[in-house]
Amino acid sequence: MQKINIGLIGFGTVGIGVVKVLKENAKTIQERLGAEVVLKRIADKDITRDRGVEVDKSILTTDVNEIINDPSINIVIELIGGIEPAKNFILKSLNNKKHVVTANKALLSQHGEEIFKTASKNGVEVGFEASVGGGIPIIKALKEGLVANKINSIYGIINGTANYILSKMTNEGGKFEDVLKKAQEKGYAEADPTYDVEGIDTAHKLSILINLAYGTYIKLSDIYTEGISKITPLDIKFAKEFGYKIKLLAIAKEEGGKIEARVHATMIPATHLLATVDGVYNAIHLRGNAVGSVMFYGRGAGMMPTASAVVADVVDICRNMKKDASQRVSPLSYTEDSVKGIEIRHIDNIEIPYYLRFSVLDKPGVLSKISGVLGSYNISISAVVQKDRKVGGAVPIVIMSHHAKEKELMAALKEIDKMDVVLDKTVYLRIEENLGAGE
Repeated sequence: MQKINIGLIGFGTVGIGVVKVLKENAKTIQERLGAEVVLKRIADKDITRDRGVEVDKSILTTDVNEIINDPSINIVIELIGGIEPAKNFILKSLNNKKHVVTANKALLSQHGEEIFKTASKNGVEVGFEASVGGGIPIIKALKEGLVANKINSIYGIINGTANYILSKMTNEGGKFEDVLKKAQEKGYAEADPTYDVEGIDTAHKLSILINLAYGTYIKLSDIYTEGISKITPLDIKFAKEFGYKIKLLAIAKEEGGKIEARVHATMIPATHLLATVDGVYNAIHLRGNAVGSVMFYGRGAGMMPTASAVVADVVDICRNMKKDASQRVSPLSYTEDSVKGIEIRHIDNIEIPYYLRFSVLDKPGVLSKISGVLGSYNISISAVVQKDRKVGGAVPIVIMSHHAKEKELMAALKEIDKMDVVLDKTVYLRIEENLGAGE
């Protein structure tokens, strides 16, 4: 039986999972592939620590070049993360005519074009299923399963840490800071959670999805990015009263040849499937012009789900190698000469409904003053809630707007926040209503 050799760079959490999957499911993989996948070498800075999985010590090395320069190794798996030295290792492997599998969303979101073009030049492949959504097969779905569709929209909950925190705040109460601390204690959040809670990790993943969906290379700077650190229990409570839940969403929409690309806390209808996605789970909702709405759900991170996606890429590449069909599917599912630049719609120009919470003095005429300013900027009101609840001496007025242009809303809020009856900076949240529920 044919043997295909692979080398693993990075023997951390996901690397351990890859070894476990290859060992535990070796027979199944062999029967499905018709070949034996052999883990020939593992490179890591630390090869002495007990990983809880048995491996032949002779295959361990601290020298990554023993993988990159070994002509018998066909596929290199990169699982060290970050930009450098991961980028250098991947490019060297590709230039040595080796296929590469990676879970490195930060690297691909910033240097994907260079990596994919290097792979194409050398007639080899890059598998990156694990870079978005852990074990959810969203990359393969976009590249192959939905290839007959124009993708109208993407809505994704693609960071488990942020979703865990918002779920806990929604279901059990508590301030952001307190819930974050508990998430860190349980290992669901990093010691420095900035990338997760400020939307940066989500933006990395969204850029990859946009590249695949629209055949382009988007810059991270093109994606408007906000996090969840300013979400309060009060806003969660008001959202519930209006029939919404707050989620950190990755959003991409195509309309009129332009793409919206944004990451931020978003109010979505509580009846939509995405609103039911709680804890560390991920979900990606797509709308295609032929298929309609589809949703992918599962664990978006963790040792075994991510390892599942990594090994799936390895098997895909092995299948192509057996049939001498390298690069059967282009990295972005678009031919190279079809990849193009697409104009990004600036956040100022989006038009959606908004949730607005004003902290004001409890005096007559305050609401009319606020609504007057909103009206002067073409912002119409769909609902108002004013309750006698004290928040630091202020009374909250909550307004739900109809569709409004972001630029006009920001100008209105700037004027309103200067009023002497307004005691704190206005809180606003964007609302997405037409996500395709019930299609």
